[in-house]
Amino acid sequence: MFFQQVYDKSLAQGSYMVGCQKTGEAIVIDAQRDIDVYLDIAKQNNLRITHIAETHIHADFLCGSRELAVVTGAAMYLSDEGGQDWQYQFPHSGVKEGDVIRVGNLTLKVIHTPGHTPESISFLLTDHPATDKPVMIFTGDFVFVGDIGRPDLLENAAGLIGTKDVGARQMFESLKKFAALPEYVQVWPGHGAGSACGKALGAVSVSTVGYEKIRNWAFQYGEDEKGFAAYLLADQPEPPKYFSMMKHLNKTSRPLLIEVPKHSKLSETQFVAAYKKGIKIIDTRSKEDFAAGFIADSLNIQGNNSFATWCGWLLNYEEQFILIAEDRQIDDLTRKLMRIGLDNMYGYMPEVNNLGIELQKEDVISLEVFKTYIGQEQVQIVDVRGAAEYEAGHIDGADHIFVGTLEDHLHKISRDKQVIIYCQAGDRSAIAFSILARNGFQNVKNFSGGMKEWLANQRKTTGLKEITYKTA
Repeated sequence: MFFQQVYDKSLAQGSYMVGCQKTGEAIVIDAQRDIDVYLDIAKQNNLRITHIAETHIHADFLCGSRELAVVTGAAMYLSDEGGQDWQYQFPHSGVKEGDVIRVGNLTLKVIHTPGHTPESISFLLTDHPATDKPVMIFTGDFVFVGDIGRPDLLENAAGLIGTKDVGARQMFESLKKFAALPEYVQVWPGHGAGSACGKALGAVSVSTVGYEKIRNWAFQYGEDEKGFAAYLLADQPEPPKYFSMMKHLNKTSRPLLIEVPKHSKLSETQFVAAYKKGIKIIDTRSKEDFAAGFIADSLNIQGNNSFATWCGWLLNYEEQFILIAEDRQIDDLTRKLMRIGLDNMYGYMPEVNNLGIELQKEDVISLEVFKTYIGQEQVQIVDVRGAAEYEAGHIDGADHIFVGTLEDHLHKISRDKQVIIYCQAGDRSAIAFSILARNGFQNVKNFSGGMKEWLANQRKTTGLKEITYKTA
């Protein structure tokens, strides 16, 4: 048997290729949209991609199953569970509980595991030349390492009211199927640490059924369904705005993109003309470089592993945009964007200097300067972290406005007071600063050290009077 995980760190998303080396057939599960990685793996290992499968209709990335099917001619095996409202709306081979997908001498048994979504399925793999007992299960967003899939996304991201409570009950029942599997079965989930599809995902990429039954919080509630549901639904991270669009595009017909786009490097003249037309500028440089000099109205979304997620929060799917990025970055950033369907890039520019555009500077302040503003009547301190982070502990007197929804709550930011923003370690407050600057706020300072520096300093002193902690 051939097996390989493909892991996208930017979305903490795992996809899988499993093949029968005797027959040369292979299946890809939960493919990312830039499909060349699977074509290369197949070629290098003398395999043909003959089967394609998905665990559910994904919300956090644009699945590349259809692109892969067009290029390879492989059949798509997708869930027909969950009822009429949860059916894929394009041609596919539908599968349900108990169905078996044969890939050469391998079989994948379909298990309906609703909870995260009504149509969610898992695939239980048996390598028959070696054994007639199952050896792996591909769980998608059902069971993660140390956590389980959240059932509130349909309600909180897609606006389907009432689905989270139903999903929690379904998840409780689905976990019983998982717990009944042999403890030695390997668990290969759809996501790892950093994904917004759960709140406590482990950093290890693989587990076993037995390990999860001992270590995963979800298996510690016995028959206490109410307690289980309450914990499952509490303190989940904010779902990015783009999730609802992913649900739609993964379910319905859409344009396919079978190759990674090659975007144009803009000339100075082209860039300035586009900028004057109002095309949005995304500056992917480091927060330090952005602070030292940035183009007015540009947004600072650093080109790191969180790049796609924050672009999904702040861009819509109709507007064009330009990246400030170096030549060596552009392929990687393009892939990150296409994985969530952001295809409207006008072009890119490697630098901001010598464009004839006056640069602005960000007012970044130190911890010592920040302390002098605490408690002042004409100062508004804003914590731009997630709600659960804020509730767990924040600087006394700080208002909370999550950076992902900041543009929807600008009325909560004073235009008269001195505004100081902070997050955990400066990345999100850099985004927040650029959002506020783009919207005409002039009296903004960024305490870039954030809670990380604040707490480190508190440990060196006695007392924590200036920090508030949530109590049970």
